[in-house]
Amino acid sequence: MSNRRTGLILDFGGVLTTPLLPAVLAFEQREGLPQGACLTALYKDPEGVRITSDLERGVVSQREWNEFAGRMLNVPAGGLMGRIFGDLRPEPLLIDAAAAARRAGIKVGILSNSVGLEPWDLYAGYELEKLYDVVVISEHHMMRKPDAQLFETTLKLMGLPAEECVFVDDTEAYVQAAEQLGLAGVHNQDPKQTVAALSELFDVDLAAS
Repeated sequence: MSNRRTGLILDFGGVLTTPLLPAVLAFEQREGLPQGACLTALYKDPEGVRITSDLERGVVSQREWNEFAGRMLNVPAGGLMGRIFGDLRPEPLLIDAAAAARRAGIKVGILSNSVGLEPWDLYAGYELEKLYDVVVISEHHMMRKPDAQLFETTLKLMGLPAEECVFVDDTEAYVQAAEQLGLAGVHNQDPKQTVAALSELFDVDLAAS
């Protein structure tokens, strides 16, 4: 049986986009918030963790999250998610690598924890349905990474076993969750290094134009 890898699964925010943290820090600076305010309020506070998890699973709406986060941060709630992540831009190295992988016959999927789809759509303009073979947005499945079942759902839609797939995420815990299921994992910290690692794993030069 061949060990050739035939599937690539990519996170979206922080992988196909520029990193999340600089965008959040820029938002805090614009709003006159202390550095780290968002992380403390929304990812360390137990209630913030709960409602953000609920947002990713589609249990609460982005508008509801905006209202909650606005109160936590003492800033206006209108369009808050879009204001926090408004500085995100496409990451060309990984977008191009994904396109190169598809040209090489590798199936490429997206697995992303949702931040809600309205009023602000993180995925707008990226043509995910056109450019990728499978697109899994967590809220559509009422699950979130690192839920093993969400990875398994993605593999089923890809039509591939875990052992033939590579998963890339900027969150190390999600990479580890994928590895526990048998996928090869790449923790994206630097796009150039990630493309080099993927090129080695697939034995294809994904940096080639």
